[in-house]
Amino acid sequence: MWPAPAKLNLMLRIVGRRPDGYHLLQTVFQFLDICDNLTFVPTHDGVIRRANAIPGVAESDDLVVRAALLLQAYTGTELGVDIHLDKRLPMGGGLGGGSSDAATTLVALNHIWSVGLDVDQLAELGLRLGADVPVFVRGFAAWAEGVGENLDPVSLLEPWYLVLIPDCHVATGEIFSDPQLTRDSERITIRAFLAGDAVNDCLEVVCRKYPPVEEAIRWLNGYGDARLTGTGACVFAAFDEQSDAIDVQKQLPSGISSFVAQGRNRSPLHEVVQR
Repeated sequence: MWPAPAKLNLMLRIVGRRPDGYHLLQTVFQFLDICDNLTFVPTHDGVIRRANAIPGVAESDDLVVRAALLLQAYTGTELGVDIHLDKRLPMGGGLGGGSSDAATTLVALNHIWSVGLDVDQLAELGLRLGADVPVFVRGFAAWAEGVGENLDPVSLLEPWYLVLIPDCHVATGEIFSDPQLTRDSERITIRAFLAGDAVNDCLEVVCRKYPPVEEAIRWLNGYGDARLTGTGACVFAAFDEQSDAIDVQKQLPSGISSFVAQGRNRSPLHEVVQR
């Protein structure tokens, strides 16, 4: 079984826009120890099969299937695979579940198929699938720039996070196309982030368009420094001890889902690869 961990964006600044329309970012990624899990059974017929359907995701759009097909085409292997995905991470929550699933597929099948790509090649393939895929391929907490693909390792505290899951799915494209979105934030340094500059430029737009997110942020701010991950919908706050996060979780109003997980600077996927 191969884990596909969640991530948090601990801050997110939009500092410009490329001619092709993609936004230029500064962000910080950290992994969580909560994961989707994937199982891969190699076959000799060359067929990529999704063993279980994911509600609302057509097989042709599934990043797991697309990642397997991309690696197969790039390497020319004649092997196939049956893929089972145990989906635990919420979709549309800003936790990177689909990107993480794709990265785990690339890393796992590179090993299982013995096609011999290095991490740089896998990260390059991952970027074709989405801007967040490379950080999951590389497997270290990172300061990211560009569209999120230029990564530098960072050493962060590994607190416990209470993550709230508002009852809505945020459409990332809708947020990035909003005319009121800030697109000209000043660049900051890693030192400034570590000193506490941790804004998310998407927060104002997301809260305006998605009241459940605004409600979750307001409630969690009563107990800690509530932040939005990516474009949401999930919001989170950090706590020094697991028990502190659980105590706040017990106060949650009914109707808001949540989980407690620990931040990780090294991806659980790469702990498996190491073993």
